[in-house]
Amino acid sequence: MSRIVAVAPVLPEHAYSQATVTEHIGPLLSADPARRGAIGRLNAASGVATRHLALPIEQYAGLTSFGQANDLFISVGLDLAEEAVRQALKSASLAPDDVDLIMFTSITGVAAPSLDALLVGRIGMRPDVKRIPVFGLGCVAGAAGLARVHDHLLGHPSDIALLVSVELCSLTLQRGDDSLANVVSCALFGDGATAVVVAGDERAASAGLTGPQITATRSWLFPGTEDLLGWDVVDSGFRIVLSPTLPAVVEASLGHATEQFLGAHGLVASDVAAWLVHSGGPKILDAVGRAIGLEPDALRLSRGVLSRAGNLSSSGVLHVLADALSSTSCAPPGSPVVLLALGPGVSSELLLLRWEGLS
Repeated sequence: MSRIVAVAPVLPEHAYSQATVTEHIGPLLSADPARRGAIGRLNAASGVATRHLALPIEQYAGLTSFGQANDLFISVGLDLAEEAVRQALKSASLAPDDVDLIMFTSITGVAAPSLDALLVGRIGMRPDVKRIPVFGLGCVAGAAGLARVHDHLLGHPSDIALLVSVELCSLTLQRGDDSLANVVSCALFGDGATAVVVAGDERAASAGLTGPQITATRSWLFPGTEDLLGWDVVDSGFRIVLSPTLPAVVEASLGHATEQFLGAHGLVASDVAAWLVHSGGPKILDAVGRAIGLEPDALRLSRGVLSRAGNLSSSGVLHVLADALSSTSCAPPGSPVVLLALGPGVSSELLLLRWEGLS
């Protein structure tokens, strides 16, 4: 098994109310006053109160090329990644050279060398650290990253692994595009990063490291949904693909996948003490709740992250995990907890945790 021993969520310093975001970003999407009114109403109904952005909001009007945006992704993203990693390692009482594997995930920018490679020398990790940069998993990558780190630690139980997520969604802004998909994207997504330290069971036991134990994982692709969620890569960068049918697909398909996963471990949904679901937006969270048959307040942590930071793509579920670990009432020690995220594919990733707080 493996154990989550530290989670460090970070947000950019530039924080704005949803109304302020609407005021500045709406005109970049449409020059039509009537259309901007509709954008404002959609933003107000998004479940988002505040978002943190990679740049001061006034600078987005001058963001006109993919190359410019991607350069900012590298510079701003690297700073956020460093901050998150340093916080996570300090929380776990570990040094940079303790890290044996680093997995880096993002869907909002590209770099070669990847940001994980740039982090190694900047933070002081060993030159022989194993690296796995991942692009394309989208919002599911926070959960999938934890699952794949867990897979590595099953075979390397004395290792320390680091998952790093950086998502600067605001830098994918598509100017002059008032399509429903782009408007919804601009209403929901925010910027943030997270670092998670995960220890193999032998390392955790020898070092006295505590935290939730990952006991099982399940990946699931929903057939025939490849065109519902993702990116179209165009001259201006990443243009979102976001079908309005996505909540209905989640509601129709996720329940079966979750039931099979829990059943394989002798559980049903009512046995689960807490559900940590990525902050994908109110319609997605409603669909998840209906698909699994959850009580209305079961996803309160997810809605809390959505409200204060927006949908953080792969970092969203990791910020929810951080909130759960900082709460004294998330789940009783030893109880089953499910961490769940959705992403392009359409895909889901489920992790079964045996709950334990951090020391």
